[in-house]
Amino acid sequence: MAAPYVPQMALYRQWLGDTRGLVFSSYEEMRQWSVRDLDGFWRSICDYYDLQSPTPFAAVIAERKMPNAVWFPGAQVNYARQVFRHVAAADAAGLPAIVSGGEDGSLTETSWPELRHKAAALALDLKDKGVRAGDRVAAYLPNIPETIVAFLATASIGAIWSVCAPDMAAPAVVDRFKQIEPKVLIACDAVTYAGRRHDRRDVVGELRRSLPTVEHVILHSEAGAAAAPDALLSDILARTGAAIDAFEPIWLPFDHPLWIVYSSGTTGLPKPIVHGHGGIIIVALALLGLHNDIGCSYHQNSFGERYHWYSSTGWIMWNSQVGGLLSGTTCCIFDGSPAGAKEKPDWTTLWRFVAQSKSTFFGAGAAFFANCAKAEIDLAAAGDLSQLRCLGSTGSPLSADTQAWFNARFAALSKTNGSKAQADIWWANISGGTDFAGAFIGGNRELPQTPGAMQCRLLGAAVEAFNEQGHAVIDEVGELVCTEPMPSMPLYFWNDEGGVRYSASYFETYPDDFDGSGRGPAWRHGDWLKVNPDGSCIIYGRSDATINRHGLRMGTSELYSAIESLPEVLDSLVVDLEYLGRDSYMPLFVVLRDGIALDAAMEAKINKAIESGLSRRFLPNEIFAVAEIPRTLSGKKQELPIKKLLLGQSVEKVINREAMANPGCLDWYLDFAAMHLKKVAGAV
Repeated sequence: MAAPYVPQMALYRQWLGDTRGLVFSSYEEMRQWSVRDLDGFWRSICDYYDLQSPTPFAAVIAERKMPNAVWFPGAQVNYARQVFRHVAAADAAGLPAIVSGGEDGSLTETSWPELRHKAAALALDLKDKGVRAGDRVAAYLPNIPETIVAFLATASIGAIWSVCAPDMAAPAVVDRFKQIEPKVLIACDAVTYAGRRHDRRDVVGELRRSLPTVEHVILHSEAGAAAAPDALLSDILARTGAAIDAFEPIWLPFDHPLWIVYSSGTTGLPKPIVHGHGGIIIVALALLGLHNDIGCSYHQNSFGERYHWYSSTGWIMWNSQVGGLLSGTTCCIFDGSPAGAKEKPDWTTLWRFVAQSKSTFFGAGAAFFANCAKAEIDLAAAGDLSQLRCLGSTGSPLSADTQAWFNARFAALSKTNGSKAQADIWWANISGGTDFAGAFIGGNRELPQTPGAMQCRLLGAAVEAFNEQGHAVIDEVGELVCTEPMPSMPLYFWNDEGGVRYSASYFETYPDDFDGSGRGPAWRHGDWLKVNPDGSCIIYGRSDATINRHGLRMGTSELYSAIESLPEVLDSLVVDLEYLGRDSYMPLFVVLRDGIALDAAMEAKINKAIESGLSRRFLPNEIFAVAEIPRTLSGKKQELPIKKLLLGQSVEKVINREAMANPGCLDWYLDFAAMHLKKVAGAV
């Protein structure tokens, strides 16, 4: 692929001028148009990407409100149909749909016709098993081509997809899947990670016992065999026949449920968030195309484009990765540890895949890039990276130092490999979330870039930083809010009667008429944001108590459930101190029974409980024994005030002793915060 080519944003801007007569003097002027004229902007995205519907839509947005805005009423779409419209042209150009690899360095390609054929075979099998539109298909699978096939098969018949990564323990998976009552479970019996094979047969057995609505289990088996009555996924995908060849995804209403993803708050079970076909399609095309500058692989302007974003299936970036197929882009997927074997970490492992797969766009969590910089990796040793023209980062703030470290290395590489793009490599740093399967803030290849900052607020994203009075501020840190609806915002939460939990999750802080001006509610996202005078943005970390470990969010309630199941643990509190590009630091405070000491054995037992109940991704950095957990008069753990203390805010601003049930315990945390801040200052 010859880079740089004409930016996708430039092509769209020219199209707006040619077809709409719209001319803008700056990107920010165009963004302001996009959030003022929601009808005009989202209609333009529909037309620009030629979204097809057998029936006309009555309006772009039926009513401009949050929550529960209704988009494109009357239109019909299907995610899988949008993917498969590219099969003939991409295959004729000799381009694969999927390039997949793992820690062992092997590489396989899945052609576009093969992708469609396998999805059709599984779709028809699901129909034969009684799966109908609206039924749920749950998956416990790694990041392999078969998972994408299973998703597209599910979507093609109008069933609802939901996946958990196989590094998650059975209790955490059950907590998610039991809420949605799946009819079919597609699961793996083993997974390889960090150089080791991990047997998952016991987990699959536990899922079968704990999910009574599951009528059929389809097994992806590395061993190639399964005990009856399970069906083997490989056997289903190998089927042939006229019905498979003739299969077409069904047309569905624009807001028909596509998938259920999970985002955890601080209380209760994980939130099962339902997104719709149409909203996900249109937002993914705008985000990946215009802002991530990812083009169609068979288009002359972006010929040979290959998109890779490292992710597990448990992160929303897996969904974003698959979204590349919507525009006819080759997707490169990696299953395994980005650092290879645990005993001997090698942070060039994933870079070698990037080189072998000839990825043109490579994204990962900010923590990955930070680890590579700390390890002082030699990019030249990873292989031929000359095709790579863009890096993407999300999940947590990317520090300016890390970004500058890579800029210097790629500039040096460009002198030997001749890549003009790498001389000043472009970063598409984004910030969004599982909640709406998109981004609020991200990149624009036409704008200047500053290490440590994201370039702009996205088109169609009415994003502001609110101060404590609920007023938008510039050059000040505030709450990230969105004041206008976006098509990929949740349709609803599963089994959320009256939308009570949905409204409480996003609109409780800024409800209808929150400032007395008569304006509607604003979506509070839970991040600290600063909008700079030039329009660039900095995310400073979570503004709530949710844990964010390398981009994977987890509610504290799930962690407490695992920890406090131990008879030795009476109470606990955890905070995640991810802030302003620092490494995620997560201390755990525990109250132990009398006579129990926090020795190495007890620490190991606590960590084992977390690993068995959730995932080792959520192990704390340090564990501390305390006399009490600070609580409000109503008994709520005071996670956010303790987090703010540890980030250096004054006690007078973050906590009211009179509102505490046990104010006497606060002195210990103040002393701990002082020691922690001193330690952090010494490390800077």
